[in-house]
Amino acid sequence: MTRLGEPPAPDTLDPAERMSVDELRALQLQRLQWTLRHAYENVPHYRKAFDTAGVHPDDCRELSDLAKFPTTTKADLRDNYPFGLFAVPREQVRRVHASSGTTGRPTVVGYTESDIANWAGLMARSLRAAGVRPGHIVHNAYGYGLFTGGLGAHYGIEALGATTVPISGGMTPRQVQLIRDFAPDAILCTPTYMLTILDELEHQGVDPRSTSLKVGVFGAEPWTEEMRREIEERTGMHAVDIYGLSEVMGPGVSQECVETKDGLHIWEDHFYPEVVDPETGEPVPDGEEGELLFTSLTKEALPIIRYRTRDLTRLLPGTARPAMRRMQKVTGRSDDMIILRGVNLFPTQIEEIVLRTAGLSPHFQLVRHKEGRLDALTVRVEARPDAPAERRAAAAAEVVEAVKQTIGVTVGCEIVDPDTLERSVGKLQRVKDLRDA
Repeated sequence: MTRLGEPPAPDTLDPAERMSVDELRALQLQRLQWTLRHAYENVPHYRKAFDTAGVHPDDCRELSDLAKFPTTTKADLRDNYPFGLFAVPREQVRRVHASSGTTGRPTVVGYTESDIANWAGLMARSLRAAGVRPGHIVHNAYGYGLFTGGLGAHYGIEALGATTVPISGGMTPRQVQLIRDFAPDAILCTPTYMLTILDELEHQGVDPRSTSLKVGVFGAEPWTEEMRREIEERTGMHAVDIYGLSEVMGPGVSQECVETKDGLHIWEDHFYPEVVDPETGEPVPDGEEGELLFTSLTKEALPIIRYRTRDLTRLLPGTARPAMRRMQKVTGRSDDMIILRGVNLFPTQIEEIVLRTAGLSPHFQLVRHKEGRLDALTVRVEARPDAPAERRAAAAAEVVEAVKQTIGVTVGCEIVDPDTLERSVGKLQRVKDLRDA
């Protein structure tokens, strides 16, 4: 690496980051009991759900009792659209965010003044863990508006004492101009949009390793270790993962630490994690893979109880922050899974294969279509600009063989010219479904 990050000085950490496990668990139980009472007393949906399940907030005497309570899904937020899950009078809500609503009604979340302050503090904590420091210039290319990414990161940058460049997403040539002119120390965006920025730098004749960037904080979509290597090798900076979702808060629920890069430490003083079997909903032990659930511990406007994220991961012991458990890098979402001829496949599995195949770029798309009566899948992937044309057939064959050997299903592979596929300006849609065409 040409630019090295440093772990934060111990005296700059938040008090919660220095807690013992016993201190943290005691705080979690106190806050969990408050949250359950707050939701039950102020949200009709939760009162009805708890009563139907035969549980009451007083039944939570230890953290493991949380498993007795019902889960919350995205459908519950949509059914209570727009403000039905708010636990405070609407006049006390200082901000509202919402999802895009592309698959149904938007999911609406609200924040009190205290919620916004906590969110800013957790984002500042996350950025510090990532290697951002007070006084740094931060190029914030997450989308602003109803999406939580841009404003959530913005307030955290300011709370940390760094300088925000609030450029949002899109207009990539301008992104490159400001990176060159403002000399930021850090960049925040989705990992696929970072690839788009790198391509634009190179199109303009700029070596990405010559920029001022020291660290990139990437989230909002699953990405792999191969993607991390691609970004780090092309830029010379650190690439670290951040996790969040609007239903739970927004970005800053968990963060990878720059000194370890071994998974994301969950800020457990504000969010209690569980992992369950996605089919049965039963909790699984730490270390086993399953679906991630979160319960908020301090949110006032919209407390969330056992929210089913659909993200697949496992819980691991803390390292850089010993009391805080880590979540393994999210490998995919249960609702992103493709079932092809009885075999489960995730886009991140294809990403790993593409990025380790010589001559292929990170830009790919999965096209679902029909071959007769059967579903089929073709991987369309761009060749790297410097790859010889005669390499394409061999690269396609290597991808097909690797998918068959590692995933157990046969796919097609089409190598296309550079700059052919759609570029990301935010969250990239990897799958194109032509089966009804």
